[in-house]
Amino acid sequence: MPRLARVAPELPVADLDESLAYYVQKLGFEVAMRMANYAIVERDDVALHLFLDDGGRHSPVGCHMFVGDLESLFAELERYGATVTQQIELKPWGNREFRVKDGFGNELKFTEPLGED
Repeated sequence: MPRLARVAPELPVADLDESLAYYVQKLGFEVAMRMANYAIVERDDVALHLFLDDGGRHSPVGCHMFVGDLESLFAELERYGATVTQQIELKPWGNREFRVKDGFGNELKFTEPLGED
């Protein structure tokens, strides 16, 4: 049976240089590949593909990433100046999470399931 191994969402951005700076400086990603209108940033086992949408043809998207040590990540991103749109919250389904947005409005949700250390 086929098995899905990894996901790499594509996120539209209005300015690739500005977005790369944000993902590197504010979110701790590294640039893995860069072309004129497309780039890949990675952090740990997460890869995000950023594509230039300077005409505004696409809507912002959301990505949901599972992490360990949510407080440390939150403190790091807040210290770096990430745009936090939701503080850490306990959700009724048993996860703790927070959210940040990039300059295009793409939302990244970081989640830590309860009971996992």
